[in-house]
Amino acid sequence: MSLSADQIARHPQLIPALRQQARTLVGLYESNPRLATVFATQQRWLMAHIALALFYRSDSDPQHRSLTISRFVEQVQAHGVASRNTADAFSKEMLQYQFIRYLPSGSDGRVRPVEMMRTSLESVSGWVALHLATLDAVDGGQRMASFVAHTDMLDRIEPLIADGLLARQSIREPSGTFSLFAWLDKGGIVMERIISGIADAEEGVEQISTEVVSVTDMAEWLNLSRTHLVRKLREAEALGSIGWSGKRRQSAMWVSRGFLNEIASAQAVKLAVIDAAFEQIFSLQLR
Repeated sequence: MSLSADQIARHPQLIPALRQQARTLVGLYESNPRLATVFATQQRWLMAHIALALFYRSDSDPQHRSLTISRFVEQVQAHGVASRNTADAFSKEMLQYQFIRYLPSGSDGRVRPVEMMRTSLESVSGWVALHLATLDAVDGGQRMASFVAHTDMLDRIEPLIADGLLARQSIREPSGTFSLFAWLDKGGIVMERIISGIADAEEGVEQISTEVVSVTDMAEWLNLSRTHLVRKLREAEALGSIGWSGKRRQSAMWVSRGFLNEIASAQAVKLAVIDAAFEQIFSLQLR
C-alpha cells in the first residue's frame, strides 16, 4: 500500500529526508541552473508535468512520441494552471533552450509536433528517482532501486504523477507562507536552499536555525533581484515565518515551526502522489 500524505507528514524521518532531498536539488541547480529553473516556480513545474504527460501518452512506440504546442496550451488552460500567453511563452522558452525541439512537418504543414530532448527526459527520470529515494528514507523501502532497474517505466509513471499533482487543489493553489515562494521566480529553489541547511531541532522548538545568513549572497547565487527576494522574505517575516537570530547579515536565518510544517505538508502531498503512481505501476511487477 502506498503512503498517504498524512502518514508521510507525521513521519519522524520526513524532515531529515527532505533536507537530503533539498541538498541534492540545490546541487542540481548549481550544475545546471537553466534546466533547474524549469521547475523553479509552481506554475512552471505544473506546466512541465502537463507537457510530459501529453508526450508520454501520445504513442505507444517510444520512437514516435510527440506533442503539439496547441494541445499543450489547451491543457494548461483547461487545468487553470496559466493563461494562453503564459503557456505559449513557456513553450517558446523550452524550444529556445533546446529542452524540446520541433519534428519535421508532416502532410499538414500547419501542425508542427515537438519532442522532448533526451537530456530533458533524463533529468525528469532523476527527479522521480530522487523523490522515490526520499520515500525510501521515510519508511525504509526500495522504490528507487526498483525504478532504476526498470528503465522503461518512466513513460508509465510520469503521466500518473502529472494527473495526481493536477488533481490536488493544494498543489495547484498553495496557500500560506508557502505560496509566497511557490510563485516567486526561482522560489522553489529558495525554499530548497533554506531546507538544505536546516538544523536538527526537538519538537518543542519554535524557531529552527538555517545556514542562510546573507540575503545578498543568496540573490547573487540565484541570479535573482535582491530587491524582489528581500520583499518576499519581509512578507514572510511579517507573518512570523522567518527571522534572524541576531543582526541581519551577521546571524543565521530561522524558520518557524509553522512554516516548516507548511513545507513538510506540501512535500508530503507531492510524495504521496508519487508513491501512489509508483504503487500502481510497479505493484504487479514486484509482487
